Amino acid sequence: MPQNGFYAKVRRGLPATLARWLALGRGDADQLALILAETARVAGLGQPESTPDGATLTRWSQGSDDVPLWAARTAVFLLIQMPAHPQPLSDDEACSWAYCWLRNRHHASLDKAQQALPVHLRESSILLAAMSDAWQDHQGLRLV
Repeated sequence: MPQNGFYAKVRRGLPATLARWLALGRGDADQLALILAETARVAGLGQPESTPDGATLTRWSQGSDDVPLWAARTAVFLLIQMPAHPQPLSDDEACSWAYCWLRNRHHASLDKAQQALPVHLRESSILLAAMSDAWQDHQGLRLV
C-alpha cells in the first residue's frame, strides 16, 4: 500500500520538480546540472558532494528514489524566479515545492510564508493547500 503522508508526497514530488527544471531551464542536461549544483553552493541551499552530470540529473527527474534534497531545494529556488511563472502540476509536486520553499527561507508563520511567494504562486490553489501541510510538517520538525 503506498504511503500518503505529507513527506511521502514530497519524496514522490521531488523527481517531478527536477523534471520541471530540466524542461524549463535553458541549456542541456549537463549545463542544468552544473547550474543547479553551483546555485546550491552559492545560495546556501546545500553542499553537493560533487557536481552531478546531466545523466544523473535526468535519472533523478525520472522517478529516482535518491534525489538529494539540495537539488530539489535549488530547483524550486530557480523555478520560482523564472519569468515563465511555472507552477506545480500535481499534488505530489506541490508538496515538494511547498516543503522546499519552507526549507529555503525562514518564515514566522504560514501566512508570512504564503505572502512571500510570488503573486503567480499565491494564486495556485494546489500549492496553497500543500503549504498548509508543509507548515505543519515544518513545525513538527522544529520540535525534534
